[in-house]
Amino acid sequence: MKIESLMVPDPITITENSSITEAIDLMKVNSIRHLPVVGKNKTLKGFITLSVLKQGLVHTMIGDLSLNDLIIKSPITVSPDEDIEVAAQKIYNHKIGGMPVVKGNKLVGIITVTDILGAFINMMGLLTSSSRIDVVVDDTQESFRKALRIIQEMGGDIISVGMTANRKGSKRTYYFRLSACDTETIRGSLEKEGFKVESAID
Repeated sequence: MKIESLMVPDPITITENSSITEAIDLMKVNSIRHLPVVGKNKTLKGFITLSVLKQGLVHTMIGDLSLNDLIIKSPITVSPDEDIEVAAQKIYNHKIGGMPVVKGNKLVGIITVTDILGAFINMMGLLTSSSRIDVVVDDTQESFRKALRIIQEMGGDIISVGMTANRKGSKRTYYFRLSACDTETIRGSLEKEGFKVESAID
């Protein structure tokens, strides 16, 4: 999935000449927490966040501080043609809530942790009526295919499959999200074939 399909295109922006109060008001009115700072022809000049603005507002009461002093001049960015995983990794690794999407040096959108979480929830089918069964599987294709076959043969309609990133010895836990069903029969069949079922949720 490309970032272009998830980003907010043509986001609300601000210029370097704006004031801190103007930036905060803009965020309040539009219920946003990030503002790209742009120049002529939507050239990206920087990025500003609500948390930084709030800190700056305190300092303006005791000193001469402008919006320009608070702008992140070289923000972390992504391209609309990159995969969503790239955005997720950057947000996680840099502990940020969002970033500008640029083509060349021109702002074309913004993507936030909320957008990425929404995509994850969609892909995993978390908001649909569903069941889940968590199975410990030997870290081999043969073992995984066997578990998959049992689930399907017992009527499990698989929506998505997740797994632990790290192995537990030579095993992994797989999280099978299924269309809503009675998981007890599936659980019994898996355990009969030697699989450990950690959890089964109808």
